[in-house]
Amino acid sequence: MGEILDMLAEELPEEFYKDLNAGIVLTPEIKRSPYGDDLTIMGEYVRSNLGRGIKIYGGSINRVYGWMDEEQMTEELREILRHEFTHHIESLAGERGLEIKDEVQIREYLDQKARRKR
Repeated sequence: MGEILDMLAEELPEEFYKDLNAGIVLTPEIKRSPYGDDLTIMGEYVRSNLGRGIKIYGGSINRVYGWMDEEQMTEELREILRHEFTHHIESLAGERGLEIKDEVQIREYLDQKARRKR
């Protein structure tokens, strides 16, 4: 997974890395969403006093997509990495479009989950 992620990171223009001083980190962790145990976080854009970075949760990806062949896995990793880079670029520009879209998707999911319980 690390080799694939390195290859995918090299596909992106150098400008995308502006101020990404915490880099891209692949962790073996499985990260659950605070919105439900049935949701797994694949990646995260992180802004802190240590800087800006992208965290890719290899354990989460293996848990959800571990059955995929290398080609399929590469496409999923590409999508995850580019999603997190979009958060980074929007953050630099003072935009929140993708962040808002993510929030809407979570609200829709929680609404559907509540309707199923009724």
